[in-house]
Amino acid sequence: MSQAITYELLHECKQTGARRGVIHTPHGDIQTPVFMPVGTQATVKSMTPEELKEEVKAEIILSNTYHLYLRPGHELVKEAGGLHKFMNWDRPILTDCGGFQVFSLSDLRTISEDGVEFKSHLDGSKHFFSPEKVMEIEEALGADIIMSFDECVEPNATYEYTKQSMERTTRWAERCKKAHTTTDKQGLFGIIQGGFFEDLRKISAKDLINLDFPGYAIGGISVGESKEDFLRILRYTAPLMPENKPRYLMGVGTPDYLIEAAISGIDMCDCVLPTRIARNGTALTSHGKVVIRNATYERDWGKLDDECDCYTCKNYTRAYIRHLIKTNEILGVRLLSIHNLRFLVRLMEQVRQAIEEDRLLDFKNEFYKKYGYTTKD
Repeated sequence: MSQAITYELLHECKQTGARRGVIHTPHGDIQTPVFMPVGTQATVKSMTPEELKEEVKAEIILSNTYHLYLRPGHELVKEAGGLHKFMNWDRPILTDCGGFQVFSLSDLRTISEDGVEFKSHLDGSKHFFSPEKVMEIEEALGADIIMSFDECVEPNATYEYTKQSMERTTRWAERCKKAHTTTDKQGLFGIIQGGFFEDLRKISAKDLINLDFPGYAIGGISVGESKEDFLRILRYTAPLMPENKPRYLMGVGTPDYLIEAAISGIDMCDCVLPTRIARNGTALTSHGKVVIRNATYERDWGKLDDECDCYTCKNYTRAYIRHLIKTNEILGVRLLSIHNLRFLVRLMEQVRQAIEEDRLLDFKNEFYKKYGYTTKD
């Protein structure tokens, strides 16, 4: 039976070893490295699918198993013909497994070997996620790439607890693989865990690679740890992942982390950051963050970012966007969301070009200097 998801390596950067590739999916090809906008509840907040395609130029979006299970329910989405039809998006979709959300409910959940019992954050009702249940939900949602059920531990968890959790995540991954029936339409990725302990990351990677998933993710970092710890685990774990399969770093979206991910050989990243900070009135620009509600922009007739090609930057001034944000107009959040999403998608376009030209390290240094990061970052 043919695999739903395959990876093709096009070029390796001679400066860094970063990968330029293509992920082939049932809903089209994804040029990598790629940034994936997050559409938690079957919508990237305030964006239409047309805007995501034409203005942001997103190639793949991510949606959330936990939230869609609670509302509107996976059966309803299945009845609609799957997520693609439900939300009118004809490009690839990735659904996460809900693990991160369930484990964020630390006082509302109980973990056992079978799975996790948790209370809904909406109404306190009781629910149970097992690896088999998560596969049922993700198959009903119908995304191109689906994630196996994992436990995400706190950054300060003990070695003993992290080890037990990592071993359970591997057993759950095996159960997900056994329960997964739609292998011709959906690619199931394994998630490498092990907290901030290199030896546990190595065991997790080895055991999951033995299970032979079509792709692999690094989970459990970018969860509040120091940048030093983040980079240590990223740089240690990424080379352990198979070269002939997609490599996904979960929950990363700041420009520096995206560039570091690419340098480490990662192909895919996602984060809610661009739309979340847009709702707070913050823009990402090539010269750093701009908090648009600040008085300094009251009579600023320039565009958000001179180097940006997005709809917002082509048509509106900082002064006008500030006015919209100050008056709580919906358009303000929409314009900032388009811009921030396009900024990160375009950043990855620039990263891909730099890899092709064997100059990703030079690009990193140029970008950091302009953005306001120090090269120590």
